[in-house]
Amino acid sequence: MKIAMITSESNPFAKTGGLADVVYALSRELVKMKEEVYIVLPYYRLIKIKHPNLKVEFVRKISLRLGWRYQDADVYKLNHEGITFYFIDNEFYFGRESLYSYGDDDERFAFFTRASVELFKQLNIKLDLIHLHDWQVGMLPLLIKHNGEYVDFYKNTKTVLTIHNPAFQGVLDVFRAQEFYHLTYELLDNYHFKFYDSVSSLKAGIYAADKLTTVSPTHALELQTKEGAKGLEHVILSRKDDFSGILNGIDYEEFDPSKDPLIAKNYSKTDFKQNKVENHDALLKRFNLPISDAPIFAIVTRLTWQKGVDLIIAGARKALRRGGYFIALGSGEYEVEQMLNNLINEFPGQVGIYIGYSNELAHLIYAGADFFFMPSLFEPCGIGQMIACRYGTLPIVRYTGGLKDTIIGYDGSNVKKANGFGFFDYDVSEIEKQTDLALDTYENKPLLQKLQLNAMKSDFTWSRSAQSYLKLYKSIV
Repeated sequence: MKIAMITSESNPFAKTGGLADVVYALSRELVKMKEEVYIVLPYYRLIKIKHPNLKVEFVRKISLRLGWRYQDADVYKLNHEGITFYFIDNEFYFGRESLYSYGDDDERFAFFTRASVELFKQLNIKLDLIHLHDWQVGMLPLLIKHNGEYVDFYKNTKTVLTIHNPAFQGVLDVFRAQEFYHLTYELLDNYHFKFYDSVSSLKAGIYAADKLTTVSPTHALELQTKEGAKGLEHVILSRKDDFSGILNGIDYEEFDPSKDPLIAKNYSKTDFKQNKVENHDALLKRFNLPISDAPIFAIVTRLTWQKGVDLIIAGARKALRRGGYFIALGSGEYEVEQMLNNLINEFPGQVGIYIGYSNELAHLIYAGADFFFMPSLFEPCGIGQMIACRYGTLPIVRYTGGLKDTIIGYDGSNVKKANGFGFFDYDVSEIEKQTDLALDTYENKPLLQKLQLNAMKSDFTWSRSAQSYLKLYKSIV
C-alpha cells in the first residue's frame, strides 16, 4: 500500500510537540510492516539550520497560483529509515524563525497543501491513502474531491484525518479559501465547512475525510462533547460512525532502561529491584540533595495550567510533608515556574527544580523517580505516563483522555493489573489521597515492586498502534 503522511511537522526534522512523534513513529512501524510510506513536510529554515549537511536530492520545481500571484516550490527528496521524505521549499513561506504563529499561516499551509497534492500528481505516484494531521492540511480532502485539476488523478485515493488538537481550527476567510484552493464559493459557503462567517480547514477535513481518528479512545469520546471539541462537536458527532481513537505509542528503542546510555545504571524487569535504586541516588546527587531511601515524586512537563500544576503542587506538598522528595523538569508560564521554585525555600533539602529542558535529565528522572505526577486538566493522549511505566516509575494521573486509557490505578484489590494510581475529579483532595496511597505503598516493598513490574510490562509499543491504523486503512482502501 502506498501511504503519504502530509503534515506540518515530523521527527527527526521538525518538532514542536507530540504530532511530530506520532507521524514519524507510525511511519517507521508501517515501513517495518512492508508498507510504502512517504512523509511530506515544509522545508523550514529550522530544518536547514539544525541539519546543515542533510543529503537531500532536488526533485523538481512546482509553480502554483494563489490568488493574484504565483509562488514556486522547490521539492527535495530524502530516504531515511525506509521512509521517503519530500520537503516543500519556499523561502517566503518557510524561511522564518518558527514553524507557526504568523498572520498568514492560512496562506502558508494552503500553499503547502496544494504543493503536496501537485507533487504526487506530477510524479505520477498513485497513492492508496493520504493520512492528514490537524488543521494545516485539513482542506486536502476537499481539494482532491472538488478541484477539477485533481479529481480524476486522486479518484481512488482515500483520506484519514487525525485530530491532535481541536483548539487550533485553521479559520480563514471564505474568499481567501476560494482563491487559495481554487474551490467554488458555492461549495465553501456551506455549513459543513463554515465556522461562523469564515471557513475552518479543520472542520472541512472532519467533514470530507473518509475516516477520522484521534490519539486515544477516551479522547475520541471527549471530542464528541462541547467542552472537548471546542465548538466542533456537531460535525464530529455527524461522523461518529467513521471516528475512532487509536492510542499513541512510545519509542521503545529510545526509552529502554536496559540499554539507555543516559541513566546511571541499566536495569530490566528481572533486576530492577536491585538496580533502579542506583538511579534514585544519582538523581538526588544531580540536585545536590541528601541521599536517603525516601521516595522521589517527579514531573517532566510543560509548565502550564493544562497540566494540572495546582494539583501537582498540592501533591508535592503532601509528599514533602511526609518526608519525600520532589523533582521537576520543565518550562512554561512564568507564574508556574515561580510557584515551583518557591517549594525549594519551603522544603529545603527535599526539592530539585530545573527550569528548561534537558533530554539527559529527563531520562534520569524517569529512571530515578518512584512516582510521576500527571494530573492533567485534559490530555488527548500523553506520553510521559507511558515512558514512566517503561522505567518502573508509577504514574499518578487524573483519568482524562489517554491517561484513562493507559493507567490502571491501584485500589487495594487489583494488584495483578494496577500500574499506577488515578482519580477522576479535578480536586486537590483527590491528588492528596492518591499521594498518601502511593506513600503507603512505598512502605510495602513487595506490593510496590509488583506494581512496578506491572508498569514495566505494559504494552505501549508503536507496533500495536500501527496495526490498528493499518486495519483502519485497509477497511477503506
